[in-house]
Amino acid sequence: MIKHADSVLSCAQMGEADRTTISAGIPGFTLMLRAGRGAATLIRRRYRPMPVLVACGPGNNGGDGFVIAEDLRRHGWPVTVAVLGDPVRLRGDALKALRLWDGPTVPVSVHLLEEADLLVDALFGAGLTRAVEGAAALFLDHASSQVSDGSLRVVAIDVPSGVDGDTGLVRGTACSAELTATFFRRKPGHLLHPGRDLCGTVRVIEIGIETDLLDAIKPVARVIGPALWSGQISAPGPEDHKYTRGHVLVIAGEMAGAARLAALAARRSGAGLVTTLGPSGTEDLLAADAPGMIVAMLPKPDAIAGFVKRRKVAAIVIGPGLGSGGRAYVEAALSTGVPTVLDADGISGFAGEPNALATLITGPVVLTPHGGEFGRLFPAMNSRELGRMEVVGEAARQLGAVVLLKGPDTVIRAADGPALILNGAPAVLATGGTGDVLAGMIGALLGFGTKPDIAAACGAWMHAEAARIASHDVTKPILAEDLCAVLPEVIGGIWTD
Repeated sequence: MIKHADSVLSCAQMGEADRTTISAGIPGFTLMLRAGRGAATLIRRRYRPMPVLVACGPGNNGGDGFVIAEDLRRHGWPVTVAVLGDPVRLRGDALKALRLWDGPTVPVSVHLLEEADLLVDALFGAGLTRAVEGAAALFLDHASSQVSDGSLRVVAIDVPSGVDGDTGLVRGTACSAELTATFFRRKPGHLLHPGRDLCGTVRVIEIGIETDLLDAIKPVARVIGPALWSGQISAPGPEDHKYTRGHVLVIAGEMAGAARLAALAARRSGAGLVTTLGPSGTEDLLAADAPGMIVAMLPKPDAIAGFVKRRKVAAIVIGPGLGSGGRAYVEAALSTGVPTVLDADGISGFAGEPNALATLITGPVVLTPHGGEFGRLFPAMNSRELGRMEVVGEAARQLGAVVLLKGPDTVIRAADGPALILNGAPAVLATGGTGDVLAGMIGALLGFGTKPDIAAACGAWMHAEAARIASHDVTKPILAEDLCAVLPEVIGGIWTD
């Protein structure tokens, strides 16, 4: 495994890695040659020779394009090079790359697309800071139309032009690619929507930057995977018993089925003991066909702390199916200082009052909102303007908790430290109850003593893996209960002896 392969760099951090490498004695033009030739190799391995249009911008991304064009021409491809702006204004390494091409260039124009089967998009890189407009916007919009009708294929260099590498948001317009070649490490825009969908398949090309630089750079994010929790989550040992493996308390409410799913998920994820407290009349539903489930009547909020202490509760899950009147129970749960998963109605009960919630958090807490719940808690934050990584980070700092914003590009942030991004949750998770299962899984991991951010990340990864196993492929629908059935297989795969 490549060292730090899961690291994700901001555009500024990538620039720092380039500058440090150049200062150490590797010329910038050498890095450009490696990048362009590496991208050209990807193209030649994936496609047969065909008429290709290489569209080059005014910066180093355009320089990469000139190198690609020269490589493809040397290998017998029919190549047209189009330049955005006046080529005489090129400077530095991009100018050297243009001289390497040493062939004719034409201005970027939509009519050029009609003669091409493949477009190499080297107009703008990940560091774009303003909306694409003018001739570039017209060109990309026309390319998008041809992609839609199947008459054009696109390879993007670094990111599809118009995608903000730090957020994944589109600045003005962008044309989707079926292959994106990037360099050294991925950027957030490769993983976050809508950028992720526009990138197609992302391939990372090593260009000679030392991986040890990442220790000093401190990447802005990591891709969630087993390397995050390697050696941190242990299998049951000979001295373990139900309390050392964690007693998880699930507090139920009006919709007892949601709490039941969370409790079942906690049990299936290896919790030593699970107790569900439910309102009067819910006991039969909570305990139905689950003889191992401990079910008791939900006491008044002021009795929760005593129950937690008396029964040696290691983690609490509250929110699934709690209902609109459960705020007092959330306050009681948080007052214990026991690691807590706060989900669904437990979050919505504090709509527009993040500061009030923050004052109640006295111990480790993981919030697991979907977009609607997040928006209700933080109505002033707009992820479509700021990006998911930024708003989740700000929420975590305000609350002093770990925040897991669910979605196809789940983002997790602690109050400090890098963002953790899940690369592709299966679409079959878009069904009722799967979020309740996730809450129970994270509750079990907290009960083991796992750090909250790692518990959230591992839970999100297990959730996606369980969906893949339960559906056998990503096209078959599943139920939330199906996830619970395969959780032992998933958790067994991450335990260390």
